[in-house]
Amino acid sequence: MTSGSVPERARVFSGIQPTGETHLGNYLGALRNWVSLQDGNDAVYCVVDLHALTIPQDPGVVATGTINMARMLLAVGVDPDRSILFVQSHVREHNELAWLMQTVVSFGELSRMTQFKDKSDRSQFISAGLFAYPALQAADILLYDTAVVPVGDDQRQHLELARDAAIRFNFRYGDTLVVPAHHITKAGARIMDLQHPENKMSKSAESIQGTIGILDSPKEIEKKIKRAVTDNDGEVRFDPAEKPGVSNLLSILGAATDTDPKALAHDYSQYGPLKKDTAEALISLIEPVQTRYNNLADEDVLETLDQGADKAREIAESVMERVRDAVGLVPQNAGG
Repeated sequence: MTSGSVPERARVFSGIQPTGETHLGNYLGALRNWVSLQDGNDAVYCVVDLHALTIPQDPGVVATGTINMARMLLAVGVDPDRSILFVQSHVREHNELAWLMQTVVSFGELSRMTQFKDKSDRSQFISAGLFAYPALQAADILLYDTAVVPVGDDQRQHLELARDAAIRFNFRYGDTLVVPAHHITKAGARIMDLQHPENKMSKSAESIQGTIGILDSPKEIEKKIKRAVTDNDGEVRFDPAEKPGVSNLLSILGAATDTDPKALAHDYSQYGPLKKDTAEALISLIEPVQTRYNNLADEDVLETLDQGADKAREIAESVMERVRDAVGLVPQNAGG
C-alpha cells in the first residue's frame, strides 16, 4: 500500500497520550486527519493513558488529562457515531496482548528505538515501561485488526516494529494477526516551533512562546505569531531549508486555509501582513473548537468513553480469543 492511500472501508487505529497541552501541531498534523479518516472507514481512536505512565506522574494527573484529551478530540470533530473513542486502560486486553508482544520482539529492537534513546537521555529515572512501551503500542494497533495507521514520519519506526511483531507472531503461531499498513499524513502535518523553527512544535518545548495551544486566547495567538522568528532579508518565499521561520508561517496559514503554502508566498512582500493573516486564520479556525470544548461537561465525556470502551471491547475480546487459541493457552473454564 502506498503511503497516501487508504483502502475502501479500512479499519483505522490511532492513539494519543493525555499529557501536556494540545497544540497547533497536534491539531493540524494529526487530529484533523483523524476527523477526515472517519469518512468511509472504521475508525478506532484511543486515549493511551497507560503510555503516559512510562514516566512518573502524580496521582490524578493522568485521569484529568485523559478526560480533557477526550473532550478535545470530541471538540475537534471526532464523532462517536462514526468512530470508536475510548480509554486504553478500560480495555484490559491491551495489557494481555502487550505481554505477548514482548515475547516476540527482541531486546535489540527495543533498544534501537530512537524515542527511547531521546527520552532516556533526558531522564534520571528510566522505567522498564519506557523501554518496553513499543510492545504495548504494537498491541494497541494489532488488537483491533487494524489495516491502516495514520502516522507522521517520527512514528514510522514504531509502526514498523508493530508490523514486524505481527509478521513474527504469524510465522511462529500461524496466520493470526493483521499486518497493518502506514498512512503518512499529508502536507501541513509538520508544524514547527515559532521560536525555533528547526524543531517541531512540541508539548515538551521549553519555550511556551514557540507553541500555540488550541485553548490559547486570541490575544495570546496574535502575540505569539507576531513574535515568531523570521529572518533579516525581508523576502517572503516558501523555502524550509533556507527560510524555516517564514516557511513555517506559510505552512500554518496554508493548513488553516487549505491553501498551498508555496502559492501563498506570492501574495506577500512583507512579513507583517503575513503574520497578521496567519493569526486571523488561526483564530477563526480555533475559536469553534474552543466553544465546543468549553460546552462539553465531564459527565458527557465519560459517558461517551464508556460507550466507546464497550464497542472496543467487543473487537478486542474476539481478537484475543483468536490469539490465545493460536498460542495454545489453556482456555478459561475449560474444565466445565
